[in-house]
Order: sequence, then C-alpha cells, then structure tokens
Amino acid sequence: MGIPMTRLSKSNMQFHEAIPRKKAKSLGQIALDIVFSEEKNFRKEQLTFEVVDFRSACRAILGRPAYARFRARPCYVYLKLKMPGLKGVITITGNRKLAEECLQKGSQIANEQMAMAELDEYKKAVDSSEML
Repeated sequence: MGIPMTRLSKSNMQFHEAIPRKKAKSLGQIALDIVFSEEKNFRKEQLTFEVVDFRSACRAILGRPAYARFRARPCYVYLKLKMPGLKGVITITGNRKLAEECLQKGSQIANEQMAMAELDEYKKAVDSSEML
C-alpha cells in the first residue's frame, strides 16, 4: 500500500497457524479510515489493522470487530454485507468469481508453505554426511 513502516505502532499480536506449523508476529498496527459507500449513502469508520509479513491471498481481513464497528451483517451465502448508512441500508455485494480465486490462491499458498515446512523437517532428520 506504500505506507511507511514508521506509521506503524507497536503490537504484541501473534497469529497461530496463519502459516502452517508456524506462528507469525505482527510488525505493528495501523489505524486506517475505511469507507463503504453508495452514491449518496456512505459509512466511514476508523479500523485498526495488524500488519504481518507473510504471503496471503488477502490484502486485508475484516472480521467481527469491523462488523461490530460498522454494525454490519455479513451473509456468506449471498456474498453480501449490509449496514446502516446515513440515508438507509448500504448493501455491498461480493464477487463470487474473485472469492473463488482468493480461496484457490490461499490454498496454493498454504500447500507451498506446508511443502517448505516438510522439507525443513526432512533436512533435520537426514544426516548430511550420508548424502551423496
């Protein structure tokens, strides 16, 4: 996103199993203004994100704290997010094709990470003097 590391504030957050068999430590936190909008009906809130240094299919993840802040209701079946706006309900519609691509890419990244973790385990188990 081009945000300098100096804008991050300290965080002690750790993520377990985000990377298979490893824990990832947050590089820091950053508060960003997030806006959901339709033409003349919008909602703006400031959310705090944890910044991590690992590959992911997602750029940002909105979870329960974000839904609570926006008073939003996700519907995973229809890929919709509804929340109150200044002039009525705001409905955000997801892209099913993009969601599927994200799922596939996330699975591919997880498989690659698992293969690297397994290779590390094999390297620990093999005596290098026995190798050709």
